[in-house]
Amino acid sequence: MLRYMSAKNLKKWRGQIGLLRVDLNIEPSQEESAYRLKAILPAIKLLLKNKNKIVILSHRGRPKWKDSKYSLSPLAKILEKRLGQKIKFLPFGNNFRGLRRDIDLSKNKIFLLENLRFWPGEAKNSPVFAKKLAILGDFYVNEAFAASHRKNASISVLPRFLPHYAGLSLASEMKNLDLAMRKYKHPLTLIIGGAKAIDKLGVIKYFLNKADRVLLGGGPANTFFKALGLDIRNSLFDPDAIPPIKKYLHNQKIILPSDFRANKDKILDIGPRTTVEFISLVKKSKTIIWNGPVGLFEKKGFERGSYQLAKAVARNRGFTLVGGGETTTIILKLGLENKIKFVSTGGGAMLDYLSGKKLPGIEILKR
Repeated sequence: MLRYMSAKNLKKWRGQIGLLRVDLNIEPSQEESAYRLKAILPAIKLLLKNKNKIVILSHRGRPKWKDSKYSLSPLAKILEKRLGQKIKFLPFGNNFRGLRRDIDLSKNKIFLLENLRFWPGEAKNSPVFAKKLAILGDFYVNEAFAASHRKNASISVLPRFLPHYAGLSLASEMKNLDLAMRKYKHPLTLIIGGAKAIDKLGVIKYFLNKADRVLLGGGPANTFFKALGLDIRNSLFDPDAIPPIKKYLHNQKIILPSDFRANKDKILDIGPRTTVEFISLVKKSKTIIWNGPVGLFEKKGFERGSYQLAKAVARNRGFTLVGGGETTTIILKLGLENKIKFVSTGGGAMLDYLSGKKLPGIEILKR
């Protein structure tokens, strides 16, 4: 049975050391404003209120070995500013018993361990490495929804060795995604963009019988056009997705762009007519799920479709769910986060959850 982090459940761990698995996989340019950073603050504050010492665990990027550009050390200073608390950074090493002794003796309340992926055992989902991490704490909290679809040692193995809880933001993610999946209201509109189409097929398949329409942009739209035999020249598409999407090509619920904004021989955004059409459908919707920008919004002149769509979703009075790193970046950049009913910290995890898949990081917490 899943146990949730709460003031009541934490009472018996008062004064003990909690391992808090979070997701600080944040681009350097977004460190100060990252939504994932904001999402973990309530859990940290609740643990501090319970007189716990906290060891924060996270990965960052996909380093093949220790690489300073993937270090978590810069995030310690940012978290310090957010929390008004000194954070002690724990560098890479293999003496975990020595680290535990240092934590026990330290006057600091919060510790940030170096990037977990600097240790090969993390990505290998190693029980040996998970046992070493368990030395550092007395109980475990998962606040890393965005990484919970991955079989990594700190996510899917570590909870075997410690009493464990679903964190505050993890619980909120599950609650709101469940609402979108099971208690949605019609018209239900699914908006899918981004780069890779193959990653989005699961959620399209799951919602196709439930949704009233599926609006496609970006790489998924280009891939559909390619599968239809249309000439998209050098536009981004996903060749791996072409065989499985063929059975969806003539589904009337799937709505493709009717015009584009292009640069030379590449489609980079939905066009003005499509933007008007998509916004009109968004206005009529009572449930909206959006993952992935509908254009290359980072390039000036090709952000219009995604920006205008974001503003339309924010104006909607129904249940609006937005997720994925790039989509969240758009929402934050436009200052719309408080006008969206729920902003998910997950990209791949959100897609897997909405596809009905079991997430390893959540399933292990049920034991």
